[in-house]
Amino acid sequence: MDDTFEAAQEAPGTRFLLFPQSPFRTDNPVLELVEISAPPGTIGPGPSGPRMYTVSALGKTIPYGAIVQGPEGPGMYLPPWHGDLHAPPLPDEDGHFLHIPPSDPGFEAAHLFAAAHFTLDVWEEYFGHEIPWHFARDYDRLELSLLPRLDNAHIGWGFLETGGTREHGGEYRAYSLNFDVVAHEIGHAIIYSITGMPVSEDVPGEYYGFHESAADMVALIASLHFGSVVEDLLENTKGNLYTFNQLNRFAELAGNAQIRMAANTRLLDDFVCGWSSEHALSEPLTGAMFDILVDIFHERLLVHGLITPEMEDLSDQLENSPHYGEVMQALFDARYADDPEGFRVALLEVRDILGSYLAAAWSMLDAETLTYAAVEQALLLVDRNSTGGAFHSIIEGNFRMRGIGLVHAGPRLEEPGEDSHAHSVRTQVPD
Repeated sequence: MDDTFEAAQEAPGTRFLLFPQSPFRTDNPVLELVEISAPPGTIGPGPSGPRMYTVSALGKTIPYGAIVQGPEGPGMYLPPWHGDLHAPPLPDEDGHFLHIPPSDPGFEAAHLFAAAHFTLDVWEEYFGHEIPWHFARDYDRLELSLLPRLDNAHIGWGFLETGGTREHGGEYRAYSLNFDVVAHEIGHAIIYSITGMPVSEDVPGEYYGFHESAADMVALIASLHFGSVVEDLLENTKGNLYTFNQLNRFAELAGNAQIRMAANTRLLDDFVCGWSSEHALSEPLTGAMFDILVDIFHERLLVHGLITPEMEDLSDQLENSPHYGEVMQALFDARYADDPEGFRVALLEVRDILGSYLAAAWSMLDAETLTYAAVEQALLLVDRNSTGGAFHSIIEGNFRMRGIGLVHAGPRLEEPGEDSHAHSVRTQVPD
């Protein structure tokens, strides 16, 4: 069966090669062919298109967003880049970029462009409309900038700039080649556009945790649009998604290094007295979302007759038990062996259910009043309007298990650190 989401795409798009997962996590990374929404012939050298363009600058030393001295005094250093460029990758005679291998100097630019565009395409389908850039006041297009000396990747006013890290034995590992990192940053841009930029620092603390959680969900859902990710995920877990796997690992740079896990056990109760990191504060919300995904997946497996009601009930009973794996894995192994294609279809269904639910729910939120409880209420309203409340108990139950709706996060306890996104170039708006 075809991917129903891809089948909905009508016109052929421009083709690229992407690493679905970080190429640094394995000795033999696999590329996957993807099509972005822009038709062949509309993406020029760079690559460059109507929504975004890539710049591989020669001699650029200062990251965008830095405060620099200008002719009229200090101000933000912002696009566009006016200096010299490395030779840009060119489309082939049919308008595609498939001919550029990872060994080509232009591959990193092509990969960054395709990862950003692909993620935006996925989520514009869920929203049902074009997502305007939050910086549209000043720029029509997003500049994708490669800056190797930058040990970071961040999106800001008119730009997404990526560097790399050398913390793994001195090897340069470009963030532009890590799909999760790029998709996460595009996620921030989507949320800024949909919920608005906060006009002050007086927004609820949970707003900052929500931003990180939503960006993670943007990356997670987008990654499930790679056929190889879905196949590997199911082959490795046999459909038991609570098993430690690549779906719940974000921005992995090595086999034992990961930024955080979606399948976590953090509760909002842990932050009632206050919080210091929005990344940690995001975990209860992301954990609730992941549990909702798994529970709806089980519901779809049940609808398709791929698991029994008794097996679903047992999974629910053992969800927080240390015996979950040893009991449930054997059951999933047997059921998956009977119909792996059915499990794949069910996973694509829950991917699109959750993606469309999140897009509709996020559209109801406002940055100035955003709390985790407001996210729950928006999701429940979407479910009520879409299905009459088919997943009400799943949504409400998983939010309650995390303490959401019962308690609120306390005040910020420390000044934002260097790893804080909330007070970085991401949120700075020029006068």
